[in-house]
Amino acid sequence: MKALLLLLLLAQLCSASLVPEREKDPEYWRRQAQETLRNALRLQRLNQNVAKNLILFLGDGMGVSTVTAARILKGQLQHGQGEESLLEMEKFPYVALAKTYNTNAQVPDSAGTATAYLCGVKANEGTLGVSAGVTRDRCNTTKGQEVTSILRWAKEAGKAVGIVTTTRVTHATPSAAYAHSANRDWYSDGEMPPDALEGGCKDIARQLVENIPDIEVIMGGGRKYMFPKNASDVEYPHEEKHRGTRLDRRNLVQAWQEAKPSGKVAKYVWHRRELLALNLSRVDFLLGESRHHGVPQPQLGAFGGTPGLCWGSWSGQLSPQGCCWLQGILVSHPGDTGGRIDHGHHEGKAKQALHEAVELDRAIGLATRLTSAQDTLSVVTADHSHVFTFGGYTPRGNPIFGLAPMQSDVDRKPFTSILYGNGPGYKIVAGERENVSAVDFAHADYQAQSAVPLRQETHGGEDVAVFAQGPMAHLLHGVHEQNYIPHAMAYAACIGSNRAHCNAGARPAAPLLLPFLALLVLLC
Repeated sequence: MKALLLLLLLAQLCSASLVPEREKDPEYWRRQAQETLRNALRLQRLNQNVAKNLILFLGDGMGVSTVTAARILKGQLQHGQGEESLLEMEKFPYVALAKTYNTNAQVPDSAGTATAYLCGVKANEGTLGVSAGVTRDRCNTTKGQEVTSILRWAKEAGKAVGIVTTTRVTHATPSAAYAHSANRDWYSDGEMPPDALEGGCKDIARQLVENIPDIEVIMGGGRKYMFPKNASDVEYPHEEKHRGTRLDRRNLVQAWQEAKPSGKVAKYVWHRRELLALNLSRVDFLLGESRHHGVPQPQLGAFGGTPGLCWGSWSGQLSPQGCCWLQGILVSHPGDTGGRIDHGHHEGKAKQALHEAVELDRAIGLATRLTSAQDTLSVVTADHSHVFTFGGYTPRGNPIFGLAPMQSDVDRKPFTSILYGNGPGYKIVAGERENVSAVDFAHADYQAQSAVPLRQETHGGEDVAVFAQGPMAHLLHGVHEQNYIPHAMAYAACIGSNRAHCNAGARPAAPLLLPFLALLVLLC
């Protein structure tokens, strides 16, 4: 303990030396501000082109505090102090805030929010692709309340589309793009109650195959929901938890392949080596599903043969209408999709959540380099936040997963900078708060301390950031309702209901829509 206190004291005494020499010069800050001003003035020349491509990067659970902490982590991974770093999304010129509440919830869930930012309509928590007239679990309230997504709007306009996620493809975040369900957990008919089946409601996996059968690219996890109950998994035939779940005994992968038009090539892959072996210039439709609920975090070195978020092997090859499939440019993953930022936070494992966010950032950077802001509207946002925070008057360059430079003035124990408002990290040892100096708080599985004990940490209710670049990006500004996002994107691409402003002669043929979820991109 004395050694720890000495180190903390030395850190404070040396804090002045943490200031880079250039930052001691007032002119450094003045020059920086002037350059920022010049860039801002250039934004007066609005980009009002029709968007040929739309890309939506969705970091599941990526609230503002997560964005800031990920920025610091990115800089520290690059051997900098961290605070001065910039995420790729932070280089986008337009930033807005989105209000994330569901119609019946102050603090939202991922299903109601996905309905908002994909379908343009706010909904009740736990429901997918339906209006607020639907009550969760009530199949009989669904009929006539279905709402369509920007993915369907794009298909109806003749565009090529794709869903790439590091979560299950039937997870709430991506599934609002194609499904209509009174319950986000109805992954297959094996998870549905008898009254819902009798009422004619369809499970989410079935809707993935049937509702919009011509989605060109679908990549994610959760393949067991596509196969008959107790069918052995192709990769783990002896593990019961990975067996099929379908009561109707259907093989939905086979159904997906059979539904494709004659002469079109549809390929199903479940392993990285199969994906790399494909000649994607000869593939019209691609379905990739791993066994995982989501892609394993690559920073932990645990994904084996599963593609992740950023490997960049197939960009531009799969282009049935002359479009570049941006979701294919990276594979190596950020978190159950950009998706696993959320999972890391729910488990109180900030290290996993933040590394996931950095992976998402790598994907954004790669997509930005392979497209042009003149014809591609890129939007980065989150569905909701988490009760994640970091503080404690840490000095410049303090390791983001490190200790605050002080002890509590109540229990006289050290604490990490990162903390949660609630979650599984609440621990009492001998009647007192756990002494974090006695544990490995830098471990990937360390659960940061929380104020309230819960088996899973909860979402947060504050607004989330929306970063935008490209045609009509200036429409995303100020504070918006979350359901505004797809309407602005559709306006930019001349799809959906707002097309009166479009010059038919200037509209590009066959643009590409890529709703990247949750972390965006990628195959599990």
